[in-house]
This record gives sequence, C-alpha cells and structure tokens, in this order.
Amino acid sequence: MTKIVQCVPNFSEGRRVEVIEEIVEVIKSVKGIALLDYSYDESHNRSVVTFIGEPEGVMEAALRGAKKAAEKIDMSGHSGSHPRMGATDVIPFIPVKGVTMEDCIEMARQLGQRLADELNVPVYLYEEAASRPERKNLSAVRRGQYEGLLRSITEPERKPDFGPVEVHPQAGATAVGARPPLIAYNINLDTNDINVAKNIARAIRGSSGGFPSVKGLGIMIEETGKAQVTINVCDYKKVPLHRIFELVKREAARYGVTVSGSEVIGLTPLDALVDAAEFYLQLEGFELSQVLENRLLE
Repeated sequence: MTKIVQCVPNFSEGRRVEVIEEIVEVIKSVKGIALLDYSYDESHNRSVVTFIGEPEGVMEAALRGAKKAAEKIDMSGHSGSHPRMGATDVIPFIPVKGVTMEDCIEMARQLGQRLADELNVPVYLYEEAASRPERKNLSAVRRGQYEGLLRSITEPERKPDFGPVEVHPQAGATAVGARPPLIAYNINLDTNDINVAKNIARAIRGSSGGFPSVKGLGIMIEETGKAQVTINVCDYKKVPLHRIFELVKREAARYGVTVSGSEVIGLTPLDALVDAAEFYLQLEGFELSQVLENRLLE
C-alpha cells in the first residue's frame, strides 16, 4: 500500500516573494513530492506550504525547506502580526493514507533530531508528538515568541526536546509535531479596535471556555487597518466553520461591529465547505455523492 503523509510547514516570511519561492523550489526538488498549495500574507509576515508524499521524501523536503529558511530569514529583525519563534516556525505531519498518527509522531521525532543536528536550532515537539502534556498546545510552546524565548529558554520547563539550550540568533527555534487535519480560518472585522478581536477570540477558543479544539487570536491587519480573528479549527467535524462564523458575528454585534468577510488559508476538506452550504442553504437530505466532482472521481 502506498503511504502518504501531508506536511504543512509555516515559514516566517510573507513579504519577500523571492525568498518564499526559493523555499518552495527546494521542497519541490525532492523526488516524489507533490506540492498542493502555498500562500503568504504580508501583515502576518508568514507563508504556509502544503505538500504530500511518502514519509521519507516528506521528511527530506521539510528539512530542505527549513535549511533554506534558516539561510534566508533573520528572526532578529522579523516583525509580523502572527505569533512566531523561528524562521521555520512549525512543521506538522498529518497522516493521509497507509500511515498512522504514531508513524507521524516518529517522523516528528526523527526530523526534530535532524534539524537540531544539522541546523543547530532548538526543537520542540508539539500536538500528538509532544513529550509532555503542556506542550500539546502550540501556543504554550511558542509562549513569548522569538524575543521571549531568547530569555526563557534556559528555564527548566523551556528546555527544548532537541538541540542547544540556546536560541539560534538568526533561525530562532522550531516546533515539529503530528496532528489531524486543521483548517486555518480568519474572520475579518469592520473595526480598527484590536480589543474587540481579542475579546471575540477569547470567547470562541477552547482554552478560555469556548469551542473545544478551536484556537483563536485577535490581531491587526496592517494593509487594511482592521482587526481580525485568526483561528485554527483543529476538528471541523466537532466544530463546523459555520458555527464559529455565527458566534463571531454575534459576539461582534455586542460591540456594534460587523463581520466584513472571512478567508481560508491553504487547503480545506470539502466536507467542511459542504457542511456550511447545508447550513446556510438549509439543504435537506444532501449527500456528498451529489457533488459533481466527487461523482467524476468515482
């Protein structure tokens, strides 16, 4: 059986297109790798690359991407609205076909060791690959971001899983993990008050009493001068996109604010969009087999 793993590394570069293209090219250079998507955002100053392949090839492609990022991105001068701690900020492995979550955990461990050995960067394991319970949550791993980690990495609880107990001055630190499919979903607000976005994010995220397996932050988008709720939907089957969208609209209305739009970053499962269509169109008895493209694939 063919083994397929998905990898979605996030790099701390969203403004220099030529650097992003160089990173993408070294990933594509690995035999057997299929690039599915890549996108970048100037305000976040971040790019997201999605590719698939067999386990060995995927690990090699992720390593090459991280090497190129370490060469081209200097975290000491980096700024952006998205939390980050390294040139290659996160590298998650997601099982697709013929592999288990345990296989992806082992991949995370192997790549983490190689990143530490070959790039001399501190590496933290997160999500399903976490070495301790508190590190399952990426926000806990990334606490303080690059600048904070410079000071706190010597503290016992901040010691990395692999590599030096010292932040690489240019490449920073990297989190490597294993997880189920995730939807990166942003909702834009028609306000320049970031506190509204922060309050809404607090209301929806699981860590503060909102939806389980939903993470959210309130940030400002420099290009528009408007606030945004940036969201990671870790299990869209338990918490569908339309439910999150409706709650954000209702919370925003409390402050006299409207939602101006939303966006999906990278790829998303078709099921998630069909669920939203069923809700808003009030479809009855609709099945995925009624999607033309699904029937053609069959």
